[in-house]
Amino acid sequence: MQESSHIFKTILLLRDGSNARIALNRPRAGNRVNPSMAEELALAAGIINQDDSIRVVTLTGKGQSFSSGWERIHFGSVEELARHRAAGAIARIQKPVVAAINGDAIGQGLELALAADIRIAAATSHFGMPQVRFGVMPWDGGTQRLPRLVGRANALALLLTGAVIDTREALRIGLVHQVVEPQELEAAVAATVEQIASAAPVAERYAKETVMKGMDMTLEQGLHLEADLNILLHSTGDRAEGIRSFLERRPPRFRGE
Repeated sequence: MQESSHIFKTILLLRDGSNARIALNRPRAGNRVNPSMAEELALAAGIINQDDSIRVVTLTGKGQSFSSGWERIHFGSVEELARHRAAGAIARIQKPVVAAINGDAIGQGLELALAADIRIAAATSHFGMPQVRFGVMPWDGGTQRLPRLVGRANALALLLTGAVIDTREALRIGLVHQVVEPQELEAAVAATVEQIASAAPVAERYAKETVMKGMDMTLEQGLHLEADLNILLHSTGDRAEGIRSFLERRPPRFRGE
């Protein structure tokens, strides 16, 4: 993979064809989130969104942890708290994001994983939001994204007890989509990335937008958004290519137009 020309201190931004890879790069600190990482993730997200040739993004951690949480500091103000928020940057990426969870995702580390669209985990990983044990609560979207993903009851059980669960339980409640042995993680992620990258990027972007925005809409409003974006897709070159490839019985060559 080719590294981005942008210089980062706490993350790596790598590029392989139409695929981008963000690696949290504080392995000695368990890839804990600090203000620099939050700022650099926001910058990386902006770079990715501006590059139409990127079709799918992988988020992972260097070393043994995906991310073990946050720096132990005192938040004295809302502004200071905002400097440590990082999950929003991942959530703002318009392309599909696959979290390759190579190790423990704890606290804010789990909040980062929740901001991805698909989560594939190594079987040795653990998950939890133990913030209440330290007299605080999740501040990077955990109280909102977790119940939307696993349901209110499962979310409250994790949030109020601060329990740490293994991959078997994470898979049961829908926190992760797939669990594989550590040595199989890269291959499993690559297979999913390849599937995503081979589909029509505009259609995928609209599908993601419809789901994410529709969660905050009434059913009727969501259906209107779905219909509107479908109408827009009818004018794209990718839709025409999809029809041609079907009629010609060949794989489509989507260009994201």
